[in-house]
Amino acid sequence: MKMDERKQKILLAIIKDYISTAEPVGSRTISRKYKLGVSPATIRNEMADLEEMGYIEQPHTSAGRIPSHLGYRYYVDCLMELEQLTEQEEGAIRRGYENKVREVGEVLNRTGRMLSQLTNYTALVQTPYLGQSSYKHIQLVLMGPAQAILIVVMDTGAVHHQMMPVPENITQQDLYQISGVLNAKLQGRTMDSIRLTLIKEIYFELAKHRNILDLALELIQDRITSVSEDKIYLEGVFNILNQPEFHNIEKVKVLLSLLEQEDTLRDILETPRDSRGITIKIGSENPRKEMQNCSMVTATYQVGDKILGTIGVLGPTRMDYARVVTVIDCMSRNLSRTLERLLKGQV
Repeated sequence: MKMDERKQKILLAIIKDYISTAEPVGSRTISRKYKLGVSPATIRNEMADLEEMGYIEQPHTSAGRIPSHLGYRYYVDCLMELEQLTEQEEGAIRRGYENKVREVGEVLNRTGRMLSQLTNYTALVQTPYLGQSSYKHIQLVLMGPAQAILIVVMDTGAVHHQMMPVPENITQQDLYQISGVLNAKLQGRTMDSIRLTLIKEIYFELAKHRNILDLALELIQDRITSVSEDKIYLEGVFNILNQPEFHNIEKVKVLLSLLEQEDTLRDILETPRDSRGITIKIGSENPRKEMQNCSMVTATYQVGDKILGTIGVLGPTRMDYARVVTVIDCMSRNLSRTLERLLKGQV
């Protein structure tokens, strides 16, 4: 069956709407919002053809349609128009690299942070540079009645998580308070630098949550007694929790477990030596089954003709590909130029 212009327009409408709303798309929605000049009945017939061709799926009976991995692939290859960054965004990227950058590690760390902020997804930056491992962020998130997840991010990008029981009457506001104190006291510190006086200060401020604190500190120590050197920076890990696709506890646990595995992340970001530019892997195209609900957009960065590494954005298959590709292309070019100036002593 041929993918004619009308089918292309309907597929494009479904993908744009689903990326925006995360809700299955029906023929009435397309007819009302996208003004294609055909009736809802005609749109339904075309949607039936698109489903038969494998480009869209029906997640539930009586529901609208969502794009399949094949549909996203067709969109990325044939229909996508890249989004333009605003002048303010381009200026923010330039300033991010120009503002007192003195070390390669700092440049790569900033790259991950800006990449995550501009896309609202998780950013990965491959780098041979690492400093001493210290706590960067600690977060407790309520996942259900009497159950929370403890997530610890190190300055190297290493991520550690552990499910833990909490009292049934605990609220997310209580967990925010505990997380805030832990971050205020531990952020920027290594495990070896934490002294008894600091632990006493934490217990004094969180006296009413002593039981949770006992377990949280024990888990933190058990999970991070010796953090080996890493070659991947991670930023925006908590953005995953904001995506509707990952409100399921099991999906979150599987994905966070994946992000803990340094060797796996390195494999995911690995790029053939002669490969340059942007690569997009959608859902089942990823080599790891844990990533079947995710897409990964990567780009290489280089100095001169030598590829130094890869940066990437990890998000749901319902990723805003047009924006992500634009952002990561801009970031990789700015990163390459900044590293080249830095290595020549011009920064």
